[in-house]
Amino acid sequence: QLQLVESGGGLVQPGGSLRLSCVASGFSFSTYAIAWFRQAPGKERAPGKGEAVSCISKWGVTTDYADSIKGRFAITRDIAKETVYLQMNSLKPEDTGVYYCAIRGLSYCSARPDEYEIWGQGTQVTVSS
Repeated sequence: QLQLVESGGGLVQPGGSLRLSCVASGFSFSTYAIAWFRQAPGKERAPGKGEAVSCISKWGVTTDYADSIKGRFAITRDIAKETVYLQMNSLKPEDTGVYYCAIRGLSYCSARPDEYEIWGQGTQVTVSS
């Protein structure tokens, strides 16, 4: 069964850090592009939507899509563990939302959520004092 499972979300104070994990099973994830998306509060919680945050391609090339996260977030992967991470530093209240990882059936990245076929269930990140 093809599956992605996110973890690592939680409540953190402004300026704090979190590391999200996305574990893949049922396929060789290093063949595809994997991205993190997020949905802000008040939006319908549903995989397949949201703002593209970062992506890592089959070749390990990373792309940051959201200008607001550049210099603060970093996407990495551990092929042996079939896991993609999103390290989030200097968190701000506007980073609050549900974060999803998603697999695209191609090797290179895209910012369009409708081009990603498999989604995890999401993990909640809340930045608040």
